[in-house]
Amino acid sequence: MINNKFKVIDAHCHIYPDKISEKAARATDKFYDVHGFGDGTVSMLMREGKKAGIDRFIVQSVATTPKQVSSINNFISRTVAESDGVLTGLGTLHPDSEDMARDVEEIISLGLHGVKLHPDIQGFKIDDYRCLKIYELCEKHKLPILMHTGDSRYDNSNPNRLIPILEIYTDLIVIGAHFGGWSIWEEASKKLHGIPNLYVDCSSTFAWMPEDKTIKEMIERYGTDRVLFGTDYPMWSPSTEIKRFMELGYDDETNRKILYDNAIKVFGIEE
Repeated sequence: MINNKFKVIDAHCHIYPDKISEKAARATDKFYDVHGFGDGTVSMLMREGKKAGIDRFIVQSVATTPKQVSSINNFISRTVAESDGVLTGLGTLHPDSEDMARDVEEIISLGLHGVKLHPDIQGFKIDDYRCLKIYELCEKHKLPILMHTGDSRYDNSNPNRLIPILEIYTDLIVIGAHFGGWSIWEEASKKLHGIPNLYVDCSSTFAWMPEDKTIKEMIERYGTDRVLFGTDYPMWSPSTEIKRFMELGYDDETNRKILYDNAIKVFGIEE
């Protein structure tokens, strides 16, 4: 809890089994040419999150091959079960799966609350025909998708790919990570705001966009009911990300929405 007033959910955390966590975290650093804060372990997330005043965490990982899907989903589920309600898990899917329906059913049976996709790391375009079954099934089963969006280096996850999917699958909830467009934050917010089935998170933005005025403009463009707080652990320090958000100076009602209430609503988390 922050200032004894605001409960906090970190809606964007990556975790890995301890034996591969350091390697996985550093691979992500290399992809984005940064030196990340954490080692990707659950223990570090919980420890650093508690220091920052974060109460709950939404955890995920992504499958780079279809063979990884089930093992990752079971790892997330086991970790959540051991967390005394502190963690909420998202599953992963891969567009080249031999049995997408089976993978989705496993996500549901494991009690996971949605799906994480990363088009750039997983190597597909959002509007690739291979992904349509994912959207169809997630819409049918009311599984929100937390999707990495945006990258000026590629054209896999930019607004031109995302908008048609949101227009076709109108009952599918998508949370566009990084204000809907990493490295193209403002451009994405101008193209994506006002789409009824789209939410965004603020993860991996503060480090690259130091102007609070611009961040607030994006939040207000999307609407405070549509923005979730997230750190993108292990890339960034939870304490630093919370500090930057609180420096935006929002009123209590807005802080409660972005830090907690919006994530509860979108992911269907029981309090």
